[in-house]
Amino acid sequence: MTDKVQIEALYREMYAAMVAKDTATLNRVHADDFVLTHMTGMHQSKQEYIRAIAEGTLNYYSAEHEQMEIKVNGNHATLTGRSRVTVAVFGGRRHIWSLQLHFNLSKEEGRWYFTSARASTY
Repeated sequence: MTDKVQIEALYREMYAAMVAKDTATLNRVHADDFVLTHMTGMHQSKQEYIRAIAEGTLNYYSAEHEQMEIKVNGNHATLTGRSRVTVAVFGGRRHIWSLQLHFNLSKEEGRWYFTSARASTY
C-alpha cells in the first residue's frame, strides 16, 4: 500500500473507532503526545480525548467521508479530512456537523500515527 492509501485507511479506522468507542484502536492510531485542538480553541491531550469518547462527553454516531487531501513528505504527512459527522458533544444534542480535521502525522517503524489535529467546520 502507498503511504496515501495507508493514511486514508487510518482516517477511516479512527472514525470507526470513535463511533464504536474502541479505545484500544484510538490509542494505537494516535501518537502518545497527540493533541486535539477543538474549534473552540480548547486543547485535549490524547488521554483526555480518548477518555471523553469513552465516558460519553464526545459521542460520535456516524461519519460520511466526503474529501481527504493527503500530502506526504518522507516520514511526515498532513491530512485534511472533510466528513459529515453525527455527534453530540459536551452535553449538547445530537447534530450533524460538516467537520474538517487537519492532521499532522508521523511514520515510525513503517506505521503512521496522528500527532496533532485541529478541528473546524466547512
